Amino acid sequence: MIIRPRPPLWKLFFILKGSIIPDIVGQLVGVSILSLLVVAAHHHWPDWVPSINGAPFALVGIALSIFLGFRNNACYDRWWEARRQWGELIAVSRHFARQTLVLDGIPDGLSVRSDLVRLTIAFSHALRGQLRAGGPDGDRWRSFIPDRFKTEVAGMRRPTDACLRMISGELARLRAEGTLSDILYQSLDQSVGRMGLVQAACERIANTPVPFAYTLLLHRTAYLFCVLLPFGFQDSLGWFTPVASAIVAYAFFGLDALSEHLETPFETNPNGLALQAMTKMIENNLRESLGEKDVDPLPLPQDFLLM
Repeated sequence: MIIRPRPPLWKLFFILKGSIIPDIVGQLVGVSILSLLVVAAHHHWPDWVPSINGAPFALVGIALSIFLGFRNNACYDRWWEARRQWGELIAVSRHFARQTLVLDGIPDGLSVRSDLVRLTIAFSHALRGQLRAGGPDGDRWRSFIPDRFKTEVAGMRRPTDACLRMISGELARLRAEGTLSDILYQSLDQSVGRMGLVQAACERIANTPVPFAYTLLLHRTAYLFCVLLPFGFQDSLGWFTPVASAIVAYAFFGLDALSEHLETPFETNPNGLALQAMTKMIENNLRESLGEKDVDPLPLPQDFLLM
């Protein structure tokens, strides 16, 4: 995730960090070269490279802009929903840690509470590793599994489910022993259920992309529009046609590439969510709730990028 103040006007056109230009530079160069060749060919061989009426391009451009706007809105909704779910996970984790304070007065309550809170930290790290495969500290969740539960997670393919299952199992044991009343058990179990809903929502976002046919239609239309554009404006714009074509290609291909970034909010692209920073926040908050003082500082943006 790019975190930086709004740049002044004189810097606005020279920023590459967080810009979409590196992703579409090939298309921009290709459209510019094609436009230059079309203008040169029309200048030397006008009978072989005729000009096309530019009026239809205005209508197609408006329609394409609307469709790209629809796709961008759909992808941004996915990005914002993912951020909202991780905000919910932060809030629920803190709330669950506060709820476990009722265990301090029971025999071995401090140990049981520590296990439950550490399993919650492990769950957040495991969920990040599941959504962002290959990211740094992908196995960090293992360091927070209490020793008495390590054999249960050995070889587990879904550590997120295992963490929630162990938390629920521990609460069920306390209830069966009479340590927890029905009201306290239901309250704690509801928080575990909310964590499970966050997991399910994130999995839905990660595993359900925008329909491919819709994406394919926009890609084809954008490429056809930018390839044919020089033929419609070579007479009116002349040698300025490559510049105008590159500007139009930047708008269309840039919106398309940006929507691809927003469509995958858990990936490590510059517009992806700062999952590592959010899991570190959960870890620090919950460790401090256990009285630990030696927590690491939260990660800061590196070159305006927070992962």
